[in-house]
Amino acid sequence: MRAFIAINVPEFLKDALAELQSVLRVGKPVSPEQFHLTLVFMDEQPDELIEEAHFALQQLEVPKFEVKLQGLDTFGGKAPSILYVGIEKNEELDRLQEKVIGVLRSAGVHLDRKRFRPHVTIARFGRRLSKADIDRLRGFMAGYANFGPVSFKVESFSLFRSTLGHKGAVHDELAQYIMT
Repeated sequence: MRAFIAINVPEFLKDALAELQSVLRVGKPVSPEQFHLTLVFMDEQPDELIEEAHFALQQLEVPKFEVKLQGLDTFGGKAPSILYVGIEKNEELDRLQEKVIGVLRSAGVHLDRKRFRPHVTIARFGRRLSKADIDRLRGFMAGYANFGPVSFKVESFSLFRSTLGHKGAVHDELAQYIMT
């Protein structure tokens, strides 16, 4: 199963991000129901390992904390592939991510070592954007560069299954872990 651990975005923030998407005239907007902040992407794992990880994550005690969404950026350099809202540097978020990684590794899950760049993806782009699309994207980003800050309290995180289909990935929440 292809899986990841993430923080769900609260409804009020989904509405704000959907409103932001409504003026974006390029790319494929991410469905608001799919908005999340990935802590760890686990990729393909055997179901037994996912179950082990689930039981281990249930034992994890982590305090609640606030995060702030701030600004827009892209992944992909000159050929952007993703538009996202950034997350202001947050030590509690970093600690949560490190603890989740530790628990997953102790459960036997192999994880690639990637730098943690917390964000909420709001749009995806095809293989090559036309010059006109890049200009539209730049205009959008210039107009909304100062998006935020918008804060929300992180009270839980979740285990998701990610199913790839012809219209992209669909994420299903399998378990939720309440924080203390």
